[in-house]
Amino acid sequence: MDGAPGAPLPREFLDFLGENGLDPSIYAAGDCVPRYVRVKPGGESCLRELEGELACEPETVDWLPGFYSLPPRVQIAGTRAYREGKLYGIDAASGAAVSALSVSEGDHVLDLCAAPGAKLCMMLDALGDLGSVTGVDVSEHRLAACRTMLQKYAIGDRCRLFVADGTMFSVIPARVHSYKSCESMTNEEVQTFQEWTSRRPWKERKRAARARQSATSKPRLGFENPEIIFYGKHSGVIGLTKDDLYRTVSDNELLNCGYDKVLVDAECTHDGSIRHIQKFEQWGWETLQQRVLNAERTDNLTLLQLKLLINGFRLLKVGGTLVYSTCSLTVAQNEDVVERFIKENATAVLQEIDAAASWPCKSGRIPKTLRFDPSTSQTSGLFVAKFTKVSL
Repeated sequence: MDGAPGAPLPREFLDFLGENGLDPSIYAAGDCVPRYVRVKPGGESCLRELEGELACEPETVDWLPGFYSLPPRVQIAGTRAYREGKLYGIDAASGAAVSALSVSEGDHVLDLCAAPGAKLCMMLDALGDLGSVTGVDVSEHRLAACRTMLQKYAIGDRCRLFVADGTMFSVIPARVHSYKSCESMTNEEVQTFQEWTSRRPWKERKRAARARQSATSKPRLGFENPEIIFYGKHSGVIGLTKDDLYRTVSDNELLNCGYDKVLVDAECTHDGSIRHIQKFEQWGWETLQQRVLNAERTDNLTLLQLKLLINGFRLLKVGGTLVYSTCSLTVAQNEDVVERFIKENATAVLQEIDAAASWPCKSGRIPKTLRFDPSTSQTSGLFVAKFTKVSL
């Protein structure tokens, strides 16, 4: 833990934990939670060099392939492996949420709350040479960080990024786009997406600046206002018109042409993230009231989480897999959201996570859901639920 370890938690936060049935001792375990890294596939040779730079041996995480643990206070940002894009910093619990999706070659995957990008990169590494990953986030500057990661790790070839409201996002997978609109317009010049470049023409930059300026006073609303800020060569975007890219389909069509896999790692109070809570020692505990304890904000968050889950599931095809996760440990943001969602969606079925048989986690309050926490798992806190969509 950075700063003064073991600083007492404020009474208001202890009350919050008590109201949610959470044991305050899990935060005492925060100083012992390792720092986790994931090695880019094929980059395992960097581990020996990493050991020399950090003066400690990365330990294999037996239950999560490609992951290694390091002592809690170790900083990886200055290492050669990290600078050269061979190493990712990502908590093992977050890696477990991605692993639960079982992304495989050829899948079309939707990451509905993609920023800051570590999970997005893990999905792309699992994708192989077929399929695509679509990343969505409502925050433009946070999604720009995703774009930077894609470029750093050179894995953006099959990825596209949209700044949009995840509760209303409606762009369909790349595999089902049609070129008919281009073929039928023989007498007009049709503008299509060319290879993406960070050096856009001056006129295009001006148009984008005007669009951003007009949107500053209102939120981005799903299909009405999505902005694509990155697309790779094989992401299915090049050659499309805007009408092709943003073509809408009915919910019935989505049953067959929706995404194969969807991750909804929803915005939350972050109370399960030990390192996030520890930051309040520097920010000032008074800010905790605004960011975590405020009842109105929590109510708004649970509604947002439900809407994200509903829309992510709407975009999932029949037989597909959706994983819902948060780094909150409260029942209100996890089991309560899942329970309400299942009641309102007859085609949603909770699934066992087969790999979890070897994971150091415990069952949630609803069967087949999982909870990671520092004392049980030696990771940050995380809730995970896995669904499939069945036909009626």
